[in-house]
Amino acid sequence: MKPHIALLFLIGTLWFATHASAADRPNILWIFSEDLSPYIGCYGDPINKRHTPTLDRLAAEGVMFKRVYMPAPVCSSCRSAIITGVMQTTTGTHQHRSSRAGRGPVPEKVRIHLPKGMKTIPELMREAGYFTFNSGKDDYNFHYDRRELYSVGTRANYVPGMNGWQGNFAQHSGSFTKDTWNARPDKSQPWFGQIMLWGGKAGERHVREGQKLGVDDVPLPPYFPDTPAHRKAWTTHYNAVRGVDHQVQQILDQLEADGELKNTLVFFFSDHGNNQSLRHKQFCYEGGVHVPLVVYGDHPALKAGVVRADLVSGLDIPATTLALAGVDMPGYLDGVDLFADDHVARDHVVSARDRCDYTIDRIRTVRSERFRYIRNYYPDRPMLQAQYRDNQNTVKDLKRLHHEGGLTAYQAEFWFGLRPQEELYDIANDPHQTHNLATDPAYASELRRHRAILERWIKATGDRGQSPEDPVQLKATYDLWKNRDIFKNAKVNPEYDQFRQ
Repeated sequence: MKPHIALLFLIGTLWFATHASAADRPNILWIFSEDLSPYIGCYGDPINKRHTPTLDRLAAEGVMFKRVYMPAPVCSSCRSAIITGVMQTTTGTHQHRSSRAGRGPVPEKVRIHLPKGMKTIPELMREAGYFTFNSGKDDYNFHYDRRELYSVGTRANYVPGMNGWQGNFAQHSGSFTKDTWNARPDKSQPWFGQIMLWGGKAGERHVREGQKLGVDDVPLPPYFPDTPAHRKAWTTHYNAVRGVDHQVQQILDQLEADGELKNTLVFFFSDHGNNQSLRHKQFCYEGGVHVPLVVYGDHPALKAGVVRADLVSGLDIPATTLALAGVDMPGYLDGVDLFADDHVARDHVVSARDRCDYTIDRIRTVRSERFRYIRNYYPDRPMLQAQYRDNQNTVKDLKRLHHEGGLTAYQAEFWFGLRPQEELYDIANDPHQTHNLATDPAYASELRRHRAILERWIKATGDRGQSPEDPVQLKATYDLWKNRDIFKNAKVNPEYDQFRQ
């Protein structure tokens, strides 16, 4: 064979092998819900038993993980971690809604850049031959060009570094087919996609007919006062779970109608817990970071009906995604492949909360097999320090009842007293986490053990929360909120005094 013919043959062989192997790879879909706690039948929830049939079926035919904990209890920090596979406190994306500005592109001095050489999961998937899309928000706390992450769904007038959610909410049409798998020109190309469901924010709008709960149908946990507003908020989240179940069924139906379901692996999960009720979203108790995770599809690694109770980090989701797609995993990932033959279960998961909107805080937590340890770095700032929910009736009720002396002793201390510097809860015996064992001598050894785990983690990962937020970033946050009455009329954190005229 002549040299030039041999070279052409080799090139053709390599091209065919690459494209054939890509075509044989599974599609992977992240159904990435907003603000959803695992109040689901298959998770043993008695209220929603028999009312989440789709998720129950996915769990029965796929793999359900019972104890999955997200790296952060708030949207942008968590999503920044999930899309990179790296803890947000390592990349400097831990402050909620950072790398933002007012209208228009974010100035260079406000932009947060990922460490050199770090790529997002969709970028890695694209490099491996995948078509990628995101039907929904990005909400990433770093500067990026969306056109490099996603193959479709970026408007013609898109400008990299736009404000807020970087203009990407405008992409979300509410359709499960527009700018998703059907947008790829080559229908043999494997795809990786994200579909955002409003979940805890608005999932109750999608409840199946006749399935909606009434406001008095769900008992309140003991840390909330029994008021109409709190009953409504708590019940709304249970309805949201039912609505999400309905939407997941619609997505599956569309996949099947389009001939995509058979070769698609579905990850169903949420970015954090319950949005409707205080103490959950934005905080590091179980309700803030415990989320559902079900992985479903036709793959040798997925054994139908498996229920796993090992501790899982949300950062294992991107690592497992790359592994199932046959994509090399970068060494900087914090997660692991949950289906690897040599998988070793975690003995703890760390989560972190930092500034949320304009509310400055720092909380770190360790979830072990039995206990949850929490460290509050601003114990002098009460749970109900000024925040974006101050105009909501649930907050107003707490403040009114506190003024009237209508709260229980625990509620008054928890919401309005000084926070303990350390908290330790025995989750098995105290699922509501109302009995702090940090001062109980009988648990002194457990307290020391968990404290040591956290301190080692902070040192090993270079937790960026150890330093105050860059004044440039904090000023950008101030500018976003300064003209809103909820900010102007509140006693906000003193760190903002430096920016006042």
